Amino acid sequence: MRAWQVVGGSLRLSEVPVPAPEPDELLVRVLVCAVCRTDLHVVQGDLPVHRTGVVPGHEAVGVVAGTGGEVTGFAEGDRVGVAWLRRTDGVCRYCTRGAENLCPNSRYTGWDADGGYAEYLTVPAPYAYHLPEQYSDDEVAPLLCAGIIGYRALRRADLPPGGRLGIYGFGASAHLTAQLAIAQGATVHVLTRSPAAQELARSLGAASAGPADAAPPEPLDAAILFAPVGTLVPVALSALDRGGTLSIAGIHLSDIPVLNYERHLFQERTLTSVTANTREDGRQFLALAARHRLQVTTTPYPFTEAATALADLAADRVNGAAVLQILSSPPA
Repeated sequence: MRAWQVVGGSLRLSEVPVPAPEPDELLVRVLVCAVCRTDLHVVQGDLPVHRTGVVPGHEAVGVVAGTGGEVTGFAEGDRVGVAWLRRTDGVCRYCTRGAENLCPNSRYTGWDADGGYAEYLTVPAPYAYHLPEQYSDDEVAPLLCAGIIGYRALRRADLPPGGRLGIYGFGASAHLTAQLAIAQGATVHVLTRSPAAQELARSLGAASAGPADAAPPEPLDAAILFAPVGTLVPVALSALDRGGTLSIAGIHLSDIPVLNYERHLFQERTLTSVTANTREDGRQFLALAARHRLQVTTTPYPFTEAATALADLAADRVNGAAVLQILSSPPA
């Protein structure tokens, strides 16, 4: 099969064997894979690869092409989603208290194991998702990370009912999270440097949209930082009202400047982070997405243009989510 591998800080298109599923795994024929900023961090070395030649991609949608002997709940031909969290140990104190995303032995798709920038991948069946039928393959792919992580970030932001939410950065995850927050009655203010993203935010119902370093038109009850830019942390904290929370959604963030306690944290402001997601987050979010039809903005790229998609993402030339069109033939 064809697969993109991370080699020496760049992507290389290679011919590799079709993987064989372990007893508890699915073999998935990949149809599409959304492009996440985490993929960019893996390729560029901000997140050093855990395995040489790893295939990135963790928002894959495909069809079950084979199953291991221990698999239940899935059959050949089922449409499935493959997300970031691939395995946990299930026995540590984090897993047993429902915080499997903090498991020290966790493994991740497209970082520890080969991901969706390929014609086939494997996934442990307990970590695969059944998908809401009303979304096309292109639309549902970004839900598998951008949507799920945005949902967790929104929960971590502790937004009160009818509250005022600030969103810093407006890419794949943010444009989905904004819609969820608005559907739940929030007033959303978007702060991003991209004029196209500002226009998209207003079209989706944001009350305002302006530059990332500008002050929102009113104090915020909560904020989510999606842009991997540490200098925006004090900016967002300063925009919070008393008792407000800033949730940082990214797996990678540039250095945060020195904070001033009185200006940034006093009056019981909270700074928190998001570390991956649990499977329960994924199930809850996909159920919400099935009830509240989200407008998913995507930009398609041919499978052979994966490097271009990442370059466009790095340069903020992607509106919404980039999605690789993979499509493959069944194995011999």
